[in-house]
Amino acid sequence: MGCFIVPGAEAIAATVLMKKLGRERTEKLKLKWLNVMLWGGFIVLAVEHVWHGEVVPWPPFLTAMENPADIAPMLHEMAIIGGAMSVAITLTWAVMVSVYNAMSRKDETANKVRA
Repeated sequence: MGCFIVPGAEAIAATVLMKKLGRERTEKLKLKWLNVMLWGGFIVLAVEHVWHGEVVPWPPFLTAMENPADIAPMLHEMAIIGGAMSVAITLTWAVMVSVYNAMSRKDETANKVRA
C-alpha cells in the first residue's frame, strides 16, 4: 500500500545528510552507496505500486486512503514492511562499508610490507 514511502523518507534524509556533511566525509562514510540503494529501492517499489494500481495520479494518491477503514492497515504495513526494508537496506550498506574498509586496510598493510 505505502511501504515504499519509508525507504523514500530515509532516502531524502540521506540526501540531506550528504549535502550537510560535505564531500570528504560523505566519501569516507560511503553515503553515496546508501543513497543509491535507498533511491533505487524507492523507485522500484513505487513503480511496482503504480503497476498494481495502489498509487494513482489523483488525490489522495494512495488508494488505501480512499476508505478511512484502510488507513490503519496501510500505516501498519508502512511501519512493518517499509521499516523492515529500510533496516535491511541500511544493514546491507553497513556490511558493504565494513567489508570495503577491512579490504582497504588489508591492501594498505600488504603495500607497506612490499615497500
